[in-house]
Amino acid sequence: MEETLYEKIGGEEAIAKVVDYFYSELVLKDETVNHFFKNTDMEKQRRHQTKFISFALGGPNQYSGKGMAKAHEGMNIQPDHFNAIAKHLHDALAHFGVKEADIDTALTKVASLREDILYK
Repeated sequence: MEETLYEKIGGEEAIAKVVDYFYSELVLKDETVNHFFKNTDMEKQRRHQTKFISFALGGPNQYSGKGMAKAHEGMNIQPDHFNAIAKHLHDALAHFGVKEADIDTALTKVASLREDILYK
């Protein structure tokens, strides 16, 4: 049986490290997108995002958050914002040694959510 991307990356513990780096070193330092997180409980956000990304990469479904459209309601996220976040995810995964082909697979899954996130 083929290993899932979740397993290849190292499971939830490894994804939690990627998510922590993603926010602390990339997203929150990027003035084009950090305002979206100004009033966000970042510990809760990190836990939530770790569960979501784990599920999206083939891990167990522990995600119990809002749907994508509902979660991004009122944010008016534009394509440039979405692209910046996707680039930061790419860079965070690359920072932890994830192969480019696996990063592409992960970003394809993220891109499939684009219509549920933009302009809400």
